[in-house]
Amino acid sequence: MKLDMSLPELLNEVDAVAHDVQSTFGSLTAEQLNWKPAADSWSVAQCLDHLIASNREMLAVFDPVINGSKRTSLVERLPFLPGLMGRMLIKYVAPQGTQKLKAPAAAVPTSSKLDPQVVNQFVSLQQEVSRKIKAVENLNPEQVIITSPFAGFITYSLLDACRIIVAHERRHFEQARRVMTMEGFPN
Repeated sequence: MKLDMSLPELLNEVDAVAHDVQSTFGSLTAEQLNWKPAADSWSVAQCLDHLIASNREMLAVFDPVINGSKRTSLVERLPFLPGLMGRMLIKYVAPQGTQKLKAPAAAVPTSSKLDPQVVNQFVSLQQEVSRKIKAVENLNPEQVIITSPFAGFITYSLLDACRIIVAHERRHFEQARRVMTMEGFPN
C-alpha cells in the first residue's frame, strides 16, 4: 500500500476497502465471523469491530475542523512534530508494518461474540469516512494539525489522519483475511 496517498486516492481506497470487506466477509456465518484461532487473537468480526470503534474516534476529531470551531492547541503548534508523528503512525498501522500494536482502550473490540451485522456496519461507516474526507478536501488538510483522539501528545495533519485511517483499515482487513486461512476455520 502506498503511504503518501492524495485525498482522491484515499477516497478510492475507502471505497475499495468497503468493497473488499463486503465481498470477502459478507457471506460468512456468525460462527465464521466470530471464530478465533487462539484466545488472545481476534476474530474477523473483532477486527471489523475494532475498525468501527477506532474510525468513529478518528472521525469525531474531523467535526470541529469541518464546522470551523477547532482551536489549535499548544502541542499542535510545535514545529516538525506533526509531520514526524504522522509519517511514523502511517508506517506503524500500514499492512506492511511489522510491529504489533496494542489497541487503545476506546478501540478494543466489544466482545468475542459479535452480531454478523458487523460487516454491514463497517461498510456503512465507510460512507461516513468518505463524506468526512470530502468535507475536508478544501480546508488545506496538509496544513491543519489535529491531536490524536487516543493520545493527547500525538499530533499530525488532517491529511495524515486520513492516511492513518485507510492504512489501519487495510492492516486489519489483511489480519481478518488471514484468520480465514488458519487451520480450524469453520467451513
